[in-house]
Amino acid sequence: MKKALKVLAVAAAIAVSGGVAASAEALKVGVAAEPYPPFTAPDASGKWEGWEVEFMNAMCAEAKLECVLTPVAWDGIIPALTSKKIDMIISSMSITDERLKTIDFSDKYYNTPTGIIGTKGVEMNSSPEGLKGKTLGVQVSTVHQAYAAKHFAPAGVEVKEYQTQDEANNDLAAGRLDAVQADAIALKAFLATDQGKECCEYKGDVAEDVAVIGPGVGVGLRKGETELKDKINAAIKAIRDNGTYDTFSKKYFDFDIYGG
Repeated sequence: MKKALKVLAVAAAIAVSGGVAASAEALKVGVAAEPYPPFTAPDASGKWEGWEVEFMNAMCAEAKLECVLTPVAWDGIIPALTSKKIDMIISSMSITDERLKTIDFSDKYYNTPTGIIGTKGVEMNSSPEGLKGKTLGVQVSTVHQAYAAKHFAPAGVEVKEYQTQDEANNDLAAGRLDAVQADAIALKAFLATDQGKECCEYKGDVAEDVAVIGPGVGVGLRKGETELKDKINAAIKAIRDNGTYDTFSKKYFDFDIYGG
């Protein structure tokens, strides 16, 4: 899902506007503390960058919201939202029926396929039959974990769970896994690294299952915050309509990440 980057310790929230101190009215935007390029990752100085950071900046500016990027461990990011430690989640979180039991979502802001990468030169494909007898790595608390449990485990695939996608990718590169499932774009970003080029190759997209993977990625929000949700939905539509979304997206992708 991502190239191998070490998680940098972030002791304080980083303002979306470039590191300025947050005011009392600023909204804390939760992002997974684990790097997830090309969507989010800290640079050498600790400043977060990537496509999703640019989306956040554009969306908050359009909605006239003061937003502060706040790294949170992925497996605790929904509890952080519901307990009001953060005010929204912008962290490649797929909209699913299971999550909608606990939180709300904005309209989608991107949608990309789910894929499988595996050891270079080893014959396998992205179907349950193609991975039978092999070991598949997934990140915990993700739609990929849920998908693997539903489709791959019953077909005789050993599913191994990891706290971060980096850990799964590293184990694949080291030969401790046969394959990894994650978002196709993030997997291809890993394959573009020196480590990924040497070890691994793309094996294909998995079969669609909207009930598990969802219709796309949305901004996570607390239940009942209708006014904020309306502002965010209007801002997403506006940056799509006025070209801002396409302008920053073209720096990262040569296709429409918004998806069908």
